[in-house]
Amino acid sequence: MANILMRRSGRALLVGAAAAVALGAAALPASADSEPTTDQLMADCASGVGKCTFNDPQVGKAYLGNYHQVSNTLYNCSTSDATQGLNWSDKVGSTDSLDVSITAGGKIAGIVDLSVTAKYGHTWTTEHSDGGSMGMTVKPGEVGWISRAQVMREVDGRWQTHYDDPHWGHYYWFWDDTITSPAPNDTDGVKNTVIVKTRPMTAEEKASCGGHNGKTFLSKTKVEVPKNDKAPRKAPGKPTPGQDDKPPAREEKTDKKQ
Repeated sequence: MANILMRRSGRALLVGAAAAVALGAAALPASADSEPTTDQLMADCASGVGKCTFNDPQVGKAYLGNYHQVSNTLYNCSTSDATQGLNWSDKVGSTDSLDVSITAGGKIAGIVDLSVTAKYGHTWTTEHSDGGSMGMTVKPGEVGWISRAQVMREVDGRWQTHYDDPHWGHYYWFWDDTITSPAPNDTDGVKNTVIVKTRPMTAEEKASCGGHNGKTFLSKTKVEVPKNDKAPRKAPGKPTPGQDDKPPAREEKTDKKQ
């Protein structure tokens, strides 16, 4: 019967069959042997698609983070010292090994906080905000600003996620991660620091003084380039699958009841 249909339909049937094969191939799921990235796994943790835990957290010693500008910039284009008070404000958040921001109040922050609290008995700080005012004196031909460094610490741990159905061919995936976060002031004896910084104007900055009639002026443009005072952060661990493809224990119990 198939041969008869082929002869009657001719080339149109052949083209239709080829299109059907191509469509079927496009609809096939990704290979079970493919591996996820840590970004994909973290996104599933954040959305709740993956049921995630942050296991065996190891909180490191506190250290003083990088100095960074937290105020406007004061330019002294006059011929005498300029003394002025400047307001400053700062917000320091948390990031993971890929330098991806961890949002305060988000699911990832909650998972890490739960894990750290269970082991150490204190909460994990996702972000810290601070502010104030400070007087400063800037000499003629200089620029000045307020810079701040936040107490920081790192939390090493191992993520575990499990799925109700296999993802990338497995129910479970694991990967190592280091999360860098602000710590409360005076943690391990390390204190937050706020200082005044000044430097001579560049040639370009001096040229801009012409438009300010030889007076002082403030600019929102930041002039400090943060320095990396610590060694490069650890790279995230490569995701590894569980040793078997069994579904989570909760589902195993459900199946047994059925």
